[in-house]
Order: sequence, then C-alpha cells, then structure tokens
Amino acid sequence: MSRTNVPTGRAMQRRSSRPRLRRLLTGAAVTVVAATLAACSPAVGAATPAQTGPAGELRLGYFANVTHAPALVGVGRGLFAARLKAAGTPTLTTQVFNAGPAAIEALNAGAVDAAFVGPNSAINGFIQSGGDALRIVAGSTSGGAQLVVRTGITSVHDLVGTDLATPQLGGTQDVALRSWLHDQGLRSPLSGGGDVTITPTDNAQTFQLFADHRIDGAWLPEPWASRLVLEGGAHVLVDEKDLWPGGSFVTTHLIVSRRYLAAHPDTVRALRQGLQDSVDWLHANPGSAASAVNAQLVATGGKPLSDQVLARAFAETAFSTDPLAATLNASLAHAVAAGTAHQASIDGIYDLRLLNELRRQSGTAPVSAAGLGKE
Repeated sequence: MSRTNVPTGRAMQRRSSRPRLRRLLTGAAVTVVAATLAACSPAVGAATPAQTGPAGELRLGYFANVTHAPALVGVGRGLFAARLKAAGTPTLTTQVFNAGPAAIEALNAGAVDAAFVGPNSAINGFIQSGGDALRIVAGSTSGGAQLVVRTGITSVHDLVGTDLATPQLGGTQDVALRSWLHDQGLRSPLSGGGDVTITPTDNAQTFQLFADHRIDGAWLPEPWASRLVLEGGAHVLVDEKDLWPGGSFVTTHLIVSRRYLAAHPDTVRALRQGLQDSVDWLHANPGSAASAVNAQLVATGGKPLSDQVLARAFAETAFSTDPLAATLNASLAHAVAAGTAHQASIDGIYDLRLLNELRRQSGTAPVSAAGLGKE
C-alpha cells in the first residue's frame, strides 16, 4: 500500500474544527507516556513476603470487561474464594482496573499480588523490571478486540486526520492499533501528531466521546466494541482475529508477582484451580454465562449490558487456560513497532508448572511455554 501523508479535504476540515480537542489529546498522550514508563518500573523497596506456605490474603486485579469473563465469574460465583480458603488462604481482595498498565503499576507497588492483564502489559512489566516483577501462570481469554469507527470511514486511507482512542498507552489494544497503523504506512507518534492521533482514554469515556462525535473510533476490547457498534452506530474496520494465524491471539492471561509465587505456591495453585473452575463453568453454562458476567459487572459499579451487546461480545471471545505462548514474541514485535517497548529478551516470562501439573491431574494435555519459561 502506498503511504498517504496528505490528508483529504474532509480530514483537513475535521482537524480545523476540533483544534482544542487535538491539543488536549496530544497533551494527554505525553502525560500518559511518562506515567506508563513509571508504571513499568519496579517499586523501590517493594516488600518481599517473609513467610512461605499459604498466604493469609490474595489481592487480585481484573477489568470489568467481557474479555475478563473468567475473572468476573471466578469472583462473582465465589470460585476463587472457595479454592483459596480450602488451600489455607482465607481472604480474597479484588481491585478493578481500566487497562493493563495500571494493573502492572499496582503489582510493582505491592498493591496487588496477581492480575488478569493483556500480553503487552505483561511484556512491558517483565522487560522494565529486568524479568524480576512477574510471571504469566495461565491463559484466560482469546479474541474480542476490534477497531470500530464512524460512518464514512471505510478504508485505511480514510483514517488520515482522525482521532482514535485506546484503553491505555502501552496496553494490548493500544499496541494493536499502533502496530497495525505502522504496517499500513501511517504514523501515530506517542507524542501526538502524525497521520492519526491516538489518545488513551477510559472505556466509558471513549463511548461518550464517540457518541458526542468528538472521536472517530477506537480499538477496544469487549464489550466496548459491541457497545459502540450496537448502541453508538459504529462499524468494524478491523477485527483483530483476522490479523492472527488461525484467528487465535491472547487478550487476557493471569500474571502473578514473582516474589508472591515463590513464597506462596499453594495459594497460586488454588487461584489457578479456581480459574479452571471458572473456565469450565463458562463452557458448561452457555445460557447462564452472560447473565453471570452481567451481574458481576453491576457489582463492580458498572451498568448492566443489553442482551444484544452481551450476545455479540460473547460470540467474539473464547476462554481457555492455555496462554497461547507461541504468540507472545509476535506481541513483543508489535510493541516494538508501535514504539511502546524496546527489543529485549522475554525468556523466563512464563511459569506454567502449576498449570501443567493441574492439567495432567485432570487428564488434559499440558501446554507449552514456547521456550519462554518453565512448563
């Protein structure tokens, strides 16, 4: 595809009609760049667990998204708490995040012990800590991410001069959008400007900005992509599954603090068992899964989703404890192309020993770490 650097007349008109928004977007992008780099740095003097054996508490982070359905069901139906209590960990504390970099910051600061995040957030946290901060211990969700845009945008050429949103700088959807634009020959510098302006924005705010015609689209996880399509009049320009061989890519997996994993393997094993219980429940109860997720979304302070949004969102996602480790190097390459990560080794990022131990016990084939860790 030939590179397009000159905006169309319509794009120039859109740019001039929203100068204040663009200045705000650019300033926000610079601010978030600094915040993200800080978030990926290990906390100075972070506490190291003193005791071994089951922990008295597990602090777990996740997102209020359909792509985190195993976490939502595990928390909402008490599956995590039951396994943890049986293993000698009586207290489960949860915290809800909008996107992965914020969860990594909390992990580095010692505010959470484990979290459900996307691959690029885990990669950044691992690299910036020199491999010390975390380990990926299980998969959770594949699929469920799309670039949805306003009427009138039908090709990549129409994106020149547009304002797009992602959940957070350096997060999985942010990297996906920036690397895809890079592949199309369009520039989206982290400092703003370029052919396309990308602003990390809270998902709920993205929905409102799109409804107010202040942005042109967004690369979003479910259910937000479905909400913009069904409730905001957007349409899909890029379905991320079409960019991956076989349509499978990691949207969410489970990470644990390396120190917490070393000190409390029994607690992590119980969490992993609870995750398997949750995935099994989602598979066994397709008719009840959407309502269970909806109930937990409301419990986290959100609004209930319509049946139509839930149906579309669930159709776009798949749930499995397989972390699809063979795709992680591609995720790193995307982040490097996007400018949100530098090339570095991610050897050792996986510790799938507890996962495979449990899979063997249940008669399920073990999964591979693709040469990137223990299995």
